[in-house]
Amino acid sequence: MKFTKMHGIGNDYIYVNCFEENVIDPEKVSVILSDVRKGIGSDGLVLIMPSDKADFRMRIFNADGSEAMMCGNATRCIGKYVYEKGLTDKTDVTLETNSGIKYLRLFPNENNLVELVRVDMGKAILEPAKIPVNSDAERFISVPTEVDGKTYDITCVSMGNPHAVVFMDSIEALDLEKIGPCFENHSLFPNRINTEFIRVIDEHNLDMRVWERGSGETFACGTGACASAVAAVLNGYCKRDEEILIHLRGGDLRITYQSDETVLMTGPAAFICDGTVDDKYIEDAKENVVCRS
Repeated sequence: MKFTKMHGIGNDYIYVNCFEENVIDPEKVSVILSDVRKGIGSDGLVLIMPSDKADFRMRIFNADGSEAMMCGNATRCIGKYVYEKGLTDKTDVTLETNSGIKYLRLFPNENNLVELVRVDMGKAILEPAKIPVNSDAERFISVPTEVDGKTYDITCVSMGNPHAVVFMDSIEALDLEKIGPCFENHSLFPNRINTEFIRVIDEHNLDMRVWERGSGETFACGTGACASAVAAVLNGYCKRDEEILIHLRGGDLRITYQSDETVLMTGPAAFICDGTVDDKYIEDAKENVVCRS
């Protein structure tokens, strides 16, 4: 099986062109290939597929085999892939995801390489039932919540994936390996949750660390950066219609939360390598794989 490894500011996935390849049991394949010692090593597996609703379709699987609804960094990488691999010559591309159609604008450079992609991520979802959050409130904004014996003010937003955003004075010393799973599996969140820990620098700059459900701490999360910008506006730290620079461990993303509730994300995408994986190795390894549904 042929694959391409790419990353969006450190959020790395294995991409498979399903116009040419047929991936059976992608949940198990994601677990196998994401393993850093016995596989390729990644945050998960992304399938680039035909669509009857858009130019292309994306399915994305976390490192634990669970299927994600969306991934902002992966959408940018797909934009780069389909353009540079000759699957399209358009610079405005539509992408079907499990959370709806996303609209990508590609910015090729003078060498016809796409280094920057802007994604219209759609409208932020704020109703707890739709995120989902186990709450009867109209919105879940800065709600004091006990997690592992400590109280945090949590703001919940969905950008196709559910996010809990926590604003803190300092995030560098956080032990995410300890507290991340406590947020992810909290009883408030029936489908588990991605959690962003944010330090506000000023009204145009935020520092962010993220714990992603199914993957652990990652260097970046596009939907998480969008959710954090929305939460920052809702909590009065930033303003609508003004660009917010999100500083993640893997790099920066530019986010704008517009007056019409839509969110624009602009950031880079990068190739790492192309390669092949032995089919027999994958089939043999499947026997010992347990996925999280």
